[in-house]
Amino acid sequence: MIRRGRASRLSPLLPTAAALFLIAGPVAAETVGNVDVDWLGNDIVIEAFADPEVEGVTCHVAYFERGLIDRLQKGNWFEDPSNSSIACRQTGSIVIGDIDRSDEGESIFSERRSIIWKSLSVKRIFDDANQTLIYVAHAREVQDGSAKMSISTVPLYQN
Repeated sequence: MIRRGRASRLSPLLPTAAALFLIAGPVAAETVGNVDVDWLGNDIVIEAFADPEVEGVTCHVAYFERGLIDRLQKGNWFEDPSNSSIACRQTGSIVIGDIDRSDEGESIFSERRSIIWKSLSVKRIFDDANQTLIYVAHAREVQDGSAKMSISTVPLYQN
């Protein structure tokens, strides 16, 4: 079951600052996994969220979160890397609500990766010709766009 509250972990260093600057995205996610990658406290965080307009689809996003020791060693206190991965699957009967069917699609999830400038975003695009939902996870930056992205698809089979 996906909770609608914000369940993302915040660095122990920044809870007050992050609370002041966090802007809620279209959907909140629940942290479902946390993989320790080194002794510096760096983690891979895995979050789950349901598509708000397509019942029966759940996406899992994995991203890198820097630990306190890494922040102390390398500076750049308020930013995490842009790298992410996404997998979306049918987790129930699919019911499509009122979705954007343009080739630009629509944002369904966003989470800050720096205090101001960078966020992790997920867009949904509907491929009508192939009856497929496409989910793209990418970094959004104010000025320098990133080529780091990940894609997942959910085919819509007619019964």
